[in-house]
Amino acid sequence: MRIRIILMPKELRLNRQIRVFLSLLILAFLCQPLGASPADDHVSDKPGALIVSKNKGYMNTNSSIQDVMNHPSFKGFGQFILPLDNRAYDGNMRLSRVGSLFTYHIQIEPEAVVDTINYMIDQVAEEKIIFNDFYTELQKQENPAKRNTGLFFFKGKPGAPFAIVCPGGGFSYVGSVHEGFPHATQLSKKGYNAFVLQYRIGGEQRACEDLAAAISYIFKHAGSLGVSTKDYSVWGSSAGARMAAQIGSYGPARYGGNDLPRPRVVVMAYTGHSSFTRDDPPTFVVQGENDGIVNVSTVDRRVDAMRNAGIEVEYHKYRNVVHGFGLGIGTNAEGWTEYALKFWEKHISE
Repeated sequence: MRIRIILMPKELRLNRQIRVFLSLLILAFLCQPLGASPADDHVSDKPGALIVSKNKGYMNTNSSIQDVMNHPSFKGFGQFILPLDNRAYDGNMRLSRVGSLFTYHIQIEPEAVVDTINYMIDQVAEEKIIFNDFYTELQKQENPAKRNTGLFFFKGKPGAPFAIVCPGGGFSYVGSVHEGFPHATQLSKKGYNAFVLQYRIGGEQRACEDLAAAISYIFKHAGSLGVSTKDYSVWGSSAGARMAAQIGSYGPARYGGNDLPRPRVVVMAYTGHSSFTRDDPPTFVVQGENDGIVNVSTVDRRVDAMRNAGIEVEYHKYRNVVHGFGLGIGTNAEGWTEYALKFWEKHISE
């Protein structure tokens, strides 16, 4: 009996501890948000990074290509966010491997891609229209390939000049999320209106036709878009820089667009485009010295020839930088877009 009298209180205390522990577990479970799981939250390893939950509509590096394509913010144009362009791809591939989609680019940081996509989601949440069709439905019916086009819009100050950015991709894909959206975001944050062109792949001619059509669309709808058509600039990288250069040399009408002024300034990044006219607008050129795709001596010769023809050219060449560096973050080319913007601003009339 003494033994029972001594053990019984301990057993009761133990049972009470177990009951309390189970109650706390149940309470913790009930307090979890519906549908949430540890995998739904992504914590960047960068200092000061925020926790981003998929429940809020944001992407993270564990999100898939399909998640981006089917995101409600991108309804009707989600297929243009990443460089898919009718190529074979695994819809379940995570954004942590997004760099594998870029054949001609380096410095593809998954976290940077995610940040760009989430910024665009925020723009839609603010009820901003970020995508416009520049071909009519009739034009698309007549040429179904034109359905693979559009203009992403990163709005700046009302009435400010606009820039149109042409990403590269060897005319086999459009690398907007690396060298289109980030550039346009920077420009819009400086107060300028910026567009990113989604063009048809397959060759320079049709891509330039799309660029000419897009510029014509912007001029026609400048009032509703809230942009000034004065002193506009055209930016391009790699294949996109070829497009920018051609419009700079010949204007939109040469490629089926309206009879409009040529851009006030052309900004070209890492391209071996060699031709020009004596009437080319002021041109900003940026190039990596270790480019394995572009012959750097070709760029040097073109710059010298343009300067000898009386064309103003600002040329930045960076050591230890290869092809497709985008904004150049983490390389010697980092910050080049600031110089390009100042070059454009120098030629914007009051």
